[in-house]
Amino acid sequence: MMRSDEELTPGRLIPKIERLWALSAEKIDSIEQSCPAGSPSPVFTVEGRYTARGWTEWTQGFQYGSALLQYDATGDQRFLDIGREQTVAVMASHVSHIGVHDHGFNNVSTYGNLWRLMNEGRIPDDRGERHFYELALKLTGAVQAARWRDTADGTGYIYSFNGPQSLFVDTIRSCRALGVSHLLGHVLMGERDERISLLGRLIEHATNTARWNVFYGEGRDSYDISGRTAHESIFNVNDGSYRCPSTQQGYSPFSTWTRGLAWAMLGFPEQLEFLAVLPDEAFEPYGGRAQVESTLLRAAIATCDFYLAHTPVDGIPYWDTGAPGLARMGDYLDHPADPYNAHEPVDSSAAAIGAQGLLRLGRYLTSVGRVAEGQRYWQAGLTVCDTLFDEPYLSTDVRHQGLILHSVYHRPNGWDHVAAGQRVPNGESSMWGDYHARELALYVQRVARDEPYYTFFGPVAASVPAIATPVGAAR
Repeated sequence: MMRSDEELTPGRLIPKIERLWALSAEKIDSIEQSCPAGSPSPVFTVEGRYTARGWTEWTQGFQYGSALLQYDATGDQRFLDIGREQTVAVMASHVSHIGVHDHGFNNVSTYGNLWRLMNEGRIPDDRGERHFYELALKLTGAVQAARWRDTADGTGYIYSFNGPQSLFVDTIRSCRALGVSHLLGHVLMGERDERISLLGRLIEHATNTARWNVFYGEGRDSYDISGRTAHESIFNVNDGSYRCPSTQQGYSPFSTWTRGLAWAMLGFPEQLEFLAVLPDEAFEPYGGRAQVESTLLRAAIATCDFYLAHTPVDGIPYWDTGAPGLARMGDYLDHPADPYNAHEPVDSSAAAIGAQGLLRLGRYLTSVGRVAEGQRYWQAGLTVCDTLFDEPYLSTDVRHQGLILHSVYHRPNGWDHVAAGQRVPNGESSMWGDYHARELALYVQRVARDEPYYTFFGPVAASVPAIATPVGAAR
């Protein structure tokens, strides 16, 4: 299991973070040259060069969002120019994309980061530019919320690109699109001018994700371990009843795909931070603040505890906790993860995502008076950073376009590159892993330097409408 460095502080990580940003600048420049606007979205590297993989368009926002994070962290204007210009040039189709559940990934990472930077006073507050970002953010939340399927109890969920039967654990992190859109006073308009609350849909989706995609050791099936996550929950679309767990990218419906686990680890604490800025009356149609927050907090704690218990000592997980090759690796949890082993790949992207979840959960628990618990998760998150921001995970080769090495995309489909002389994928990077490593570095850097706390919604600017009680329920 993970062993946290209890003496580690954000300040001690600054030298590693500064080195990361220096390397990151080179990587972004290289990708801009080889993957210009209009070319297929880069997804993952093959022999160190970013390549595309047609499945769904879910990574382009990470490409240009990375440039915006680079500007945010370093103040280098040319990266702001890249992020802003390419958001305008290529991201509009992602705002209106009705075929994916990834709006929070693509559009909050681009339009959302630009809006946040303006709210923070990091870029000039231009009225027309602000309205452009806000219109995109209003629409992206509504388009994502329209991918709705009712469940048997009268609530519902945002369904994945697989179809209306499919609830993905990933989407909990992408629901930030609904959060920003709600903050901006927007609603989804339905048949007969029904005003559908985006907050209501966010709460119902998060609650159903916590209910069906997270396990709590209560005997739901023979493999019900507290904190285990299912990548996908399948529902009968005729009557909305839950049928079974499933997976697209994990080994088994009854094991835990660690990137899916990481999306939950980050998504639940991030939504708790967002809900904390809303007035109590906003929760009245959904059972009250205490009920909503307790459900999300339970899921956040369970998933983070599972990560700590099922990840090697240095904080980097293998790609799936039930992957069959792990049985041939002895006491692999009692040693640092080995990306060059002959049996199963690690997934550094899960570490980059999950570490931010550990930090946010730690801070949230501390803010509600559970200081000792909060410190446990906080130190674990810093420990993952300490490992991830250094070799063998930090990519120091200027010829390699990836920032964080040893990421895995789709092991069951065999999409990941296996280098000559290796038995499993290693040495490659992913656009989501690199983006989340940058986001993680920015988060820790801001804490270390006592700068504004980094959230997807940022400070709410004066021009944003007051947060109103939702009109109606999620229906």
